[in-house]
Amino acid sequence: MSESSTSSLERMLGVLDLFDDTHLTRTAEDIAAQLDVSLPTSYRYVRLLLQAGLLQRVEDSHYALGPRIILLDHYIRKADPVLKVGLPIIRELVAATGFDCVVTGLFGLQVLDTYREMGGAPATLAYGRGRPRPLFQGGAPKVLLSTFGPAQLKKVFESRHDELVQAGLPPDWSEFRRHFAAIRKAGHYVSKGELEPQLAAVAAPILKSDGGAWAAISLVFDTSRLAIVDLDKVVRLITEAATRIGGRLA
Repeated sequence: MSESSTSSLERMLGVLDLFDDTHLTRTAEDIAAQLDVSLPTSYRYVRLLLQAGLLQRVEDSHYALGPRIILLDHYIRKADPVLKVGLPIIRELVAATGFDCVVTGLFGLQVLDTYREMGGAPATLAYGRGRPRPLFQGGAPKVLLSTFGPAQLKKVFESRHDELVQAGLPPDWSEFRRHFAAIRKAGHYVSKGELEPQLAAVAAPILKSDGGAWAAISLVFDTSRLAIVDLDKVVRLITEAATRIGGRLA
């Protein structure tokens, strides 16, 4: 494939990145403006993506993401190594606690929940499978970041400094590094109303043999239950479950 063909394909696939919570539909004119391409080129991209099922026409020349993405999501779930080996353990964890268990992955620097097993009184979550979560709020992102090596963590610190300061994390590199080193040493993190004020979460990383993480698992419950929950027991259960899943993946 020539360089021009590759760049054209990249731009066409970039159309899919233009959709988010605030832009659920786009017009060909929107796409042309956002990608800085001509209107005929935008229409060509739209036509090809429609044929592939990656876009669909909804109304008044507006386009939305297409049904093939639902099919691809089904295959993604089936192929997910954490879910393939971890679902029985996750279900044991939910049965033992009655809490929701959420699996969260880090894709580049994008935090996404990939699975949720509901407990006896399912929590109302603003975030769910596929909706990007903040990088510096909540238990799952923090245990995932704690598995980063110093150089990798330093890049995050430098590239997202304003965001991490707004999230209440240390603005100084040495303190920032120590914060995540402490989480790594503990092997878990307890979040109390960080992401959603009514929710608490206890998260642990599912570790790879190289020290990185496959994903994180979290037990999520209402903060009103903190007064009666045996937090030490919940921590033990979540870390043991993460270790068992990691062992099976190894």
